[in-house]
Amino acid sequence: MPSSPETLRQIEDLVKSDRVVLFMKGSRSFPQCGFSATVVQILNSIVPQYKTVNVLADPAVRQGIKDYSSWPTIPQLYIEGEFIGGCDIVREMFSSGELHRKLGVEPKKVEPPAITITPAAAAALREALADAGPDDQLHVAVSPRFEHDLSLGPARPGELKVESEGLTLMVDPMAADRLGGLTIDYVSGPQGSGFKMDNPNAPQPVEVKSISPAELKAKLDAGEPIELFDARTAEERAKASIGGRLLDDDALAHIEGLDRGAVLVFYCHHGMRSRMVAQRVAELGFREVYNLTGGIDAWSREVDPAVPRY
Repeated sequence: MPSSPETLRQIEDLVKSDRVVLFMKGSRSFPQCGFSATVVQILNSIVPQYKTVNVLADPAVRQGIKDYSSWPTIPQLYIEGEFIGGCDIVREMFSSGELHRKLGVEPKKVEPPAITITPAAAAALREALADAGPDDQLHVAVSPRFEHDLSLGPARPGELKVESEGLTLMVDPMAADRLGGLTIDYVSGPQGSGFKMDNPNAPQPVEVKSISPAELKAKLDAGEPIELFDARTAEERAKASIGGRLLDDDALAHIEGLDRGAVLVFYCHHGMRSRMVAQRVAELGFREVYNLTGGIDAWSREVDPAVPRY
């Protein structure tokens, strides 16, 4: 169903509410999809201040921005009221320097990172290149969460070239600071053979603990200090709730101000979305972060059948 005129007026007001406005899933501090996280990372490297609108907080806004821009996906970036594009377009404009110019900022010169390819890895990569197309190049990438990837494909505008063991690696300049010191090896073991990435920049894994509905109820009944957060949408929360704060922008700001020793528990419908959110919160330095196993659905089945299932 097309968005109402009232919703479209609301979208227009949001678009014009700041010089730079990003419609995204989640917030600047807590992106809730990889594409939104990528655009946030790009903007953070260029401008100190911009506005984000969490489309997950309001289904009408989520659909309305798509109707307003005639663009089917999220995130969407606006600069001075002008629609710029989604993740891929923003990434390309960042690599070419066009996004910097649009924002009135001089592009910074990014130096290629130092990457070491071991002889074993070089042999395996040369074997892969033997079957590659004439325009294919080796690409190495790393996500903000330090998930590494090696791939073959045409060179992309703005990429950096890194030489090692007589091979050329293409690197996205946005990831250059996370790849400095990377060693690419090729190893064999009981599970088979493959490339191994040793990145000194990668943080130590942070554990998100699981808590059962019965365990959570016991803690709540005992009056233990717990910060409980609902990672679902407001629409889902209206159907059923076990309390706590809806994970909206105000709640995210509240989390940022909490002591890192606070006990935080997250829940959603079945426990999958909330685990992703809990992992991101744990990476901020919180030591007691829990995810409700099975979500509110398990709570309904195991603790309180009066809570509706949906």
